[in-house]
Amino acid sequence: MKLFRKSFNNSLTISFLLLTIPPLFSAYHRPENENAVSASLTSSIPVANEKYVIDKKESSVTWKCSMSFAKKGGHNGYISLSKGELTVDNGQLTSGTVEVDMNTIADEKHASDNDLIEHLKSPDFFDVEKFPISKFAIVKVVLAEGGNINVTGIMTIKGIMQTITIPAKVEVKGGVVTVNGKLTIDRTKWDITYKSGAFFADLADEAISDKIELEMKIVAKK
Repeated sequence: MKLFRKSFNNSLTISFLLLTIPPLFSAYHRPENENAVSASLTSSIPVANEKYVIDKKESSVTWKCSMSFAKKGGHNGYISLSKGELTVDNGQLTSGTVEVDMNTIADEKHASDNDLIEHLKSPDFFDVEKFPISKFAIVKVVLAEGGNINVTGIMTIKGIMQTITIPAKVEVKGGVVTVNGKLTIDRTKWDITYKSGAFFADLADEAISDKIELEMKIVAKK
């Protein structure tokens, strides 16, 4: 009888070990793709104060101006960025600086060797020889309706600094920051008064509007 009990207890012990050992190995088994999963999770976590460099080829700025009287028409064209950098803090745009090369002013056909562009580069307008670079430095970003933002900063044209706010939409994804915005500026605030009705009363229908419309797409990458 004692021999039977001993054999029975041994059987129970062996059975218990057979049942418990496999789950223990399973619990401590390291999946082959654990490193890949960990890296993926780490890359998706927002990081503080990330720097993104402006991609000049993918970024663009268009401009549009008109005569004060619609029937006289107007002009539009392009201008290129020279350099810049954006800062993103935990997935949100917080600061940055963008520089525009005023020598790249072109018309709607991307042409720059004509009377219109030469006049825009002259002292009557942007005085490009003396002021070849215009700048925009972000000082504040505020969330707006519909997931958009209002970007407030200092715009420098012809050496004159003015505070402006640009309504914009920003996307931070896959190591790329894309900012799209539109605004209208009053050129006279930067001492561009050529044929401005606000400064010259006898221009009649030759007056040029003080408003310049700007549309920009800024692309920056790590």
